[in-house]
Amino acid sequence: MTHDSAHGTGPQGTEAARAAVAPRLTTREAAERLGVKPETVYAYVSRGQLASTRVPGGRGSTFDAAEIDALARRTGRREPSSSASGDLVFRTGITLITPDRCFFRGVDVAGLARRHGYEEVAEWIWTGELRPGIRFVAAPDSLAAARRTAATLPLHSSSTDRLRAAVAAAAAADPLRFDLSPEGVLNSARNLIPTLVGALPAVGEAGGADSSLAAELWPKLSARPVDAAALAALDTALVLLADHDLAASTLAARVAASTHAHPYAVVSAGLGVLDGPLHGAASGPAHRMLAEAVERGSAAPVVADHLRAGRPVPGLGHRLYTGEDPRAGVLFALLDEMPQAAPAMAAARDVVATAARHSGLHANVDLALAVLSVACGMPAEAGETVFAVARTAGWIAHAMEEYAEQPLRLRPSGQYSGPRPPQPLPTPKAPGPEAEPTAGS
Repeated sequence: MTHDSAHGTGPQGTEAARAAVAPRLTTREAAERLGVKPETVYAYVSRGQLASTRVPGGRGSTFDAAEIDALARRTGRREPSSSASGDLVFRTGITLITPDRCFFRGVDVAGLARRHGYEEVAEWIWTGELRPGIRFVAAPDSLAAARRTAATLPLHSSSTDRLRAAVAAAAAADPLRFDLSPEGVLNSARNLIPTLVGALPAVGEAGGADSSLAAELWPKLSARPVDAAALAALDTALVLLADHDLAASTLAARVAASTHAHPYAVVSAGLGVLDGPLHGAASGPAHRMLAEAVERGSAAPVVADHLRAGRPVPGLGHRLYTGEDPRAGVLFALLDEMPQAAPAMAAARDVVATAARHSGLHANVDLALAVLSVACGMPAEAGETVFAVARTAGWIAHAMEEYAEQPLRLRPSGQYSGPRPPQPLPTPKAPGPEAEPTAGS
């Protein structure tokens, strides 16, 4: 043995020395770096994709950090994992929610909403770049197809019904919808969002030279002329609702994106979940409650009616915030400056104060949306429309993240709870006697 090799200064000795001093990762650390569960790390070892070293005198294993990083680059695999509470956890760089704040790409949503319009914030969510003054414009073919399709629905159809129909029609009119490159997805998104707004029937007159998405949406929601304060409140609401981490509709959008469905299909998936009464439609009951409180002059009897019927008081409480929903606080501040919102604001404060004696819950963004819709003469479903249009930006952002992941990674396993096999073949049910015809049948 030479002097160099004995002291680890030759090529092989140097490599061995580095290995001896390089930090090793525990199974948990390796799993976190790969974005997988510890069980998946063991599966990699059993398949020969990873080498592990037993901890001397212990039962655990350690892993070479460089090898873990190489595997992550090679597989592109960053699977969702489970938190300690059992919730599904995704790695995302879009939205961070703390007990009292919300951030888009690290920037406080409140600050973004006060300084930038919806289109600018959508671009920030999608690209991490601000583009002052950007406006989204619908492609004529997509807009015409969406309008024709939405107009064929029955008169009693909801705005969400029309949005779902508009998305399908716009997709059929866009031959480039299958381009999943980042620029292709962005082009689809910039076309789709104004197409959704343009496909909704107008109830008022478009006014002013403002071509923002909020200005285009206003006459779809209210027959009243818009003023600068009301338009700013609507634009702010769109910004505040653009994304909110992995809400139910966003999870559905990511599942669709994991199959490499095109952006229109991703938005359709989100809209399908939004139609449930416990997600995007939550502002409707809050609107009706506030309108009744304004009419009756007090929130106390209205809150009492909800509690007597065993119903939760709409617009209160949020599972992610310990106090008032910060998005509600931003919107309330703008609504406080609108004279026409004073009765609805007073009713909202009365609701919060009355319910606090019973539940201690705080206002959420649905209550703020309800104040906006009641104050501006909008229908009860207006908040749901605002939510759907706004959240389209978030669904697209999450789709772009998911397109960069390994396809079809969102495939959970079912925990079977049916009869233990093998079971005998079922016996066909004998047909019963035909019913006798009755008069008039």
